[in-house]
Amino acid sequence: MKEKLEQLSAEVERALATAEDEDQIVKVRTQFLGRKGKLTLLIKQLGTLSEKERPIVGQLINRAKNSIDRQINQTLHIVSEKKRRAILQEETLDITLPGSRFSVGKKHPITQVTNEITAIFTTMGFQIAEGPEVELDFYNFEALNIPRDHPARDMHDTFYITEEVLLRTHTSPVQIRIMEKLKPPVSIISPGKAYRRDSDVSHTPMFHQIEGFMVGEDISFSHLKGILAVFVHRMFGEDSAIRFRPSFFPFTEPSAEVDIQCVICEGEGCRVCSGSGWLEILGSGMVHPAVFKMVGYDPQKVSGFAFGMGIERIAMLKYGIDDIRLLFENDVRFLEQF
Repeated sequence: MKEKLEQLSAEVERALATAEDEDQIVKVRTQFLGRKGKLTLLIKQLGTLSEKERPIVGQLINRAKNSIDRQINQTLHIVSEKKRRAILQEETLDITLPGSRFSVGKKHPITQVTNEITAIFTTMGFQIAEGPEVELDFYNFEALNIPRDHPARDMHDTFYITEEVLLRTHTSPVQIRIMEKLKPPVSIISPGKAYRRDSDVSHTPMFHQIEGFMVGEDISFSHLKGILAVFVHRMFGEDSAIRFRPSFFPFTEPSAEVDIQCVICEGEGCRVCSGSGWLEILGSGMVHPAVFKMVGYDPQKVSGFAFGMGIERIAMLKYGIDDIRLLFENDVRFLEQF
């Protein structure tokens, strides 16, 4: 029995000497000390010995078991330590290197311009309202005096979901929804996203608009001019020249487009303003009586004006951006300029 234990101990040493990782060492433990291990089988043979031999052999087996267990634990510790050092070596940090710098995020120029526009109008008494981006045809077109056969629908190039449901082509539907709920006087601006099937250097399928309107007694075109003049001077500077040009929109009459003096050439004429010295920034006009009738307002008792502008266009003019797609590419180098 003593010779068998010595042979077993030598066998354990050879097995541990060739073990390269923790899994192999665990297998050695199972091979010799497990329930069906080689040492366990020798322990089961104690019952075949005489009473005189049994305690002597039992002590030898216990010593062998403790010795084998100690060898396994020592080898396991050595392999684990070796593995730990290898990991540490791979993950060594050079503390003399400069630290990593994290760039600080900034508000997107669209957000900045939206906040600036809303701040200007809220100081003049306008309240902020929002509406759904997935809109009904009634609110997006018909209630705004644009029936199904109206040619103005072609200008919008709409994303239809069903015949009656669409992605709103402007923020003007909010005007209808607010007037349905509130009695005049009402002064509202409604910033938000709009969608049209258009994409080039100056248009995107999704864009941002701000619709504004004021309705009450004796509201005139001169009020519209005064409000928009204040907006332009606060947005682009007190020296910014402004002009109104006659135009057409189905939901306003009379209608006008608003131009400012070119911010690039200061009115001298350049490529950006096509040599005219002026840049269009928004559309406006007096609310059409047909729109008032749609929401239950009496056009004989109330009047009002409305205006709408593209936030991307305002941002491009304010910051001198020549390609609208830059606003949506999320290039950090571009965004860091604002």
